[in-house]
Amino acid sequence: MDLKDGVKTSENKVSSEARKLSVFVCDQSNSIVDRLESYEDIISLEVGDTGLSRAKTLEREFDIRQLYIKYEGDNPTGTQKDRIAFAQLYDALRREYDTVSLATCGNYGVAMALAANLAGINCKIYIPESYHTDRITEMKELNAEIIRLPGSYEDVVVESSKLAEKNDWYDANPGGSNTPLQISAYSQIALEIFEDLGDAPKYCAVPVSNGTLIAGIFRGFVSLYKRGKTSRIPRMIAASSSNKNPIVHSFLLGYDHCKDLSPDLIKETKLNEPLINWHSFDGEEALYALRESNGEAFNISDKKLREMTAILNKKEGFRILPAATAGLIALLELDEKMNFESDRFVAVLTAKN
Repeated sequence: MDLKDGVKTSENKVSSEARKLSVFVCDQSNSIVDRLESYEDIISLEVGDTGLSRAKTLEREFDIRQLYIKYEGDNPTGTQKDRIAFAQLYDALRREYDTVSLATCGNYGVAMALAANLAGINCKIYIPESYHTDRITEMKELNAEIIRLPGSYEDVVVESSKLAEKNDWYDANPGGSNTPLQISAYSQIALEIFEDLGDAPKYCAVPVSNGTLIAGIFRGFVSLYKRGKTSRIPRMIAASSSNKNPIVHSFLLGYDHCKDLSPDLIKETKLNEPLINWHSFDGEEALYALRESNGEAFNISDKKLREMTAILNKKEGFRILPAATAGLIALLELDEKMNFESDRFVAVLTAKN
């Protein structure tokens, strides 16, 4: 299986100021309180506060008003995964772990490798034997240890979590005890959208895989609404590869739980791999977000992912990983179906290409 999940960059640059702070963080002769403060400064400098821009060219192209793009490619490794990677490394540093471990097919591994490198913590990354990702080179350059295991991604998550527990490593896998921390990290996206717009949008569209991202954004908007900061909670839109994601599948069939798909029916391609799962580790949280927000879910074909990538590059100047466009495609399809009244609409683009 020759899959190429990931952003095509080998730089993963952070500022010189962040590198200087990292030297201090890695020096264990400094107090843990001071090291944590410096690592928090790294996070403030490098992670989040990504751009929200109005896509006027797309508005004209698709006859929709006030369409905004939240561009997560601004993060240091080019994806939204940096948000949860750095949040967990801060937690691992605070709890004085010397090693973090996780399973990945690409992007998350690079984000964790960079965050661990800046924290001076060992990073063990487990990758299914059958997967290939161009980002392995980047992980190795960031001093991560790569371990291959047999089975699917879901199998490797389970096995690597067992190894973390056995060896007293920090387990950074999805679906475990760190889920609340990951959801909290992603909730910051909602806060950033609110700060730029002054209120919540009518709809917020998000690509889904494990479901953590859409769950986190929804929780962020719920918190803002309960605190009286926004006038509403946006309706969430989940989008994934056609018939290859249990969250979308379960929602469309009206299930009250996230039902696993048959692994034999999941076919990966270079375009859909970041979206697909037979089991979504935070699927229940994602389904809750869709139900509670009166949201929508869409299956998106590889052809549409490829076409939207070209459109974004030509019309808006964004170079986006195809899978990262799924939410935007779904939002535009829903507008075509419902003919939205004038309002504000946000699509999260999760990764650059």
